[in-house]
Amino acid sequence: MIQDQFKRPLRDLRISVTDRCNFRCTYCMPAEIFGEGYKFLPRDEILSFEEIERLTRIIVRAGAVKLRLTGGEPLVRQDIETLVAMLAEIDGVEDLAMTTNAYFLPQKAQALKDAGLQRVTISLDSLDEDVFQRMNGRRSSVQKVLDGIAAAEQAGFDPIKINTVVQRGVNDHTVVDLARFCKDHGYIVRFIEYMDVGTMNGWRMDDVVPADELVARIDAELPLEPIGKNYRGEVARRYRFRNGGGEIGLITSVTRPFCGACTRLRLSPEGQIFTCLFAGQGTDLRAPLRSGASDEELEQILRGTWHARNDRYSEERSELTEPRTEKVQMYHIGG
Repeated sequence: MIQDQFKRPLRDLRISVTDRCNFRCTYCMPAEIFGEGYKFLPRDEILSFEEIERLTRIIVRAGAVKLRLTGGEPLVRQDIETLVAMLAEIDGVEDLAMTTNAYFLPQKAQALKDAGLQRVTISLDSLDEDVFQRMNGRRSSVQKVLDGIAAAEQAGFDPIKINTVVQRGVNDHTVVDLARFCKDHGYIVRFIEYMDVGTMNGWRMDDVVPADELVARIDAELPLEPIGKNYRGEVARRYRFRNGGGEIGLITSVTRPFCGACTRLRLSPEGQIFTCLFAGQGTDLRAPLRSGASDEELEQILRGTWHARNDRYSEERSELTEPRTEKVQMYHIGG
């Protein structure tokens, strides 16, 4: 097991399979920047499934046991279920999940389940139609997401998690309704503090709704009590409903950073590894891979990168007057 400078082991790998997305969420890929003429990565610069599988095997050998496919939107990558099947066969993988906006799940859910995907997390920022459409650039409706959730249920995914990014004055007035909906339907919702990921979403601290405030709002109508973590490195603060019926979670990267327990590595679509969601630059594995490097040579690069890791951006953010401005964009390496 390899450790970084703060003795954090490598356990989680997030694989961004594409930088493209069919939504234009204001906190990730705002439409005024990512318009029709925006230049995404050309096909030949993106890792093939075989290259992703090879690098993943190496990273799993170095300690990763949990894999999550992200994007962009991973379901816009053609034949993504083929990659799922390849990754599901890797010895040592204990958990294989995907984060998706659910738009294409009605067509893909069963194929993904059959290929070996174990869990899905679905992004849904509000049940209010106008709020949701404003947040996704009017690229989808609430019903489309609900249809995707239904398809995931029918395919046998359980439990289903819902990710909700909360912005003050945008969708924070709808969080109680969403918590109630998830409670009634057996979904686990994760409310995520609006973060300064990347440099293009116009982030301000004033737009953040602290997790403690969200808990108080929900608790006033749906009484909650705290519960412990499921595993080392889990980032969510968990609460269950006092009268039964499930739980919610809070991702508190802004107000209560969890850098000290972070065990995540991120692989970008073009083959760079990033040791922090807020990193300014990554380490290239594609060039040595395509130049004929052996697995041992690639693993040496990986181990050296992780061993040198000293990232703790979220902790540092609270000590700074202004957040760091040079950061990789979230659509590029996943949330």
